[in-house]
Amino acid sequence: MRGDASLGEARSVEVALGERSYPIRIGVGTLARAGPELALRTGAKRAVIVSEPTIARRYGATLERSLRSAGLTVGRALVPSGEKSKSLREAGKLYEALIGFGADRSTAVVALGGGKVGDLAGFVAATYLRGVPFVQVPTTLLAMVDSSVGGKVAVNLPQGKNLAGAFHQPRLVWIDAATLSSLDPRERAAGMAEIVKAGAILDAGFFACLERDVERALALDPDALVPILERACAIKAEVVEQDEREMGLRMLLNFGHTLGHAVETLKRYRGILHGEAVAMGMAYAARRSEELGLAPAQTATRLVELLGRCRLPTHLPPFPRNAYLAALRVDKKRRDAHVRFVVLRGLGRAETMPLTPEEILPVGAMATAARGTSRSRRSRDGR
Repeated sequence: MRGDASLGEARSVEVALGERSYPIRIGVGTLARAGPELALRTGAKRAVIVSEPTIARRYGATLERSLRSAGLTVGRALVPSGEKSKSLREAGKLYEALIGFGADRSTAVVALGGGKVGDLAGFVAATYLRGVPFVQVPTTLLAMVDSSVGGKVAVNLPQGKNLAGAFHQPRLVWIDAATLSSLDPRERAAGMAEIVKAGAILDAGFFACLERDVERALALDPDALVPILERACAIKAEVVEQDEREMGLRMLLNFGHTLGHAVETLKRYRGILHGEAVAMGMAYAARRSEELGLAPAQTATRLVELLGRCRLPTHLPPFPRNAYLAALRVDKKRRDAHVRFVVLRGLGRAETMPLTPEEILPVGAMATAARGTSRSRRSRDGR
């Protein structure tokens, strides 16, 4: 990574939640300095790093040395790569690992990896001994701007994504953007979906900034990337501060997720990344917002064009409409017969609307929603 963004100074975003407030530190090449602040923020004398094998090989030793230099006794627990790690079975294995380590309420659980590792480790931290200190060290773009901030932790059940979970705020989020250099370009693009989402729902100026700088950010130019990370995290922090428990404003962060989670469920979490599914869901929701007369013309066009520049898919896979409806009926945002569907009033303005699954996907919608899938895939693959 090259540029004038400081390799030494970390930018900081505060998540203001009273006694449970915590900082998000954003820098480049800062992983080796995480230990002292982690020790300060958690008060822990012991820590268990939860990671998956590839990430542990790349970054585990650096983080472990930093923690040991700060006086902590350190253990490691590895979980499988991929969505399969977010299960009650893997949570059970982590409980056993913590018990074997002699973990008590002053032991910090440190998630080193992407969102799946963070979700699982956070769920275990929230429920082991009714809650132990938790720290997020995200290594994917998606986790940096989304799942590491806000305290939503969960595992999947066979019937759907994130159906067993809790709210458990971290004590610290430590973002070292240098870890993105080992991230597959497809993963980088998937992470950009959540950044685009932040602008689309809450900040039209930030959306315009992305239209200007998205290619530079994806190329890991720190002068573009670090400010984008900072603003995306700040938007998430602002929402969490106002609505920690997802009773109102925070539901806007589900923009694109209603159909996105349905796609993931129907694909059995195979062959698709979370950000790709969210991109499909956002594009559909923007088009549906225009169809409902809520958003002005060209809202969906600008969103789809930006997602396309990120090399993200923007059309739903052609599963039968009934399959999508069945998936929507187990959406965790469902109330009675309605889903709190996030719609756009324009770029930078969103709201939730109670719609039945049939209103979200009216008869004939799938023909339009799936149109261009092959073209989107060819564009994303560069063919």
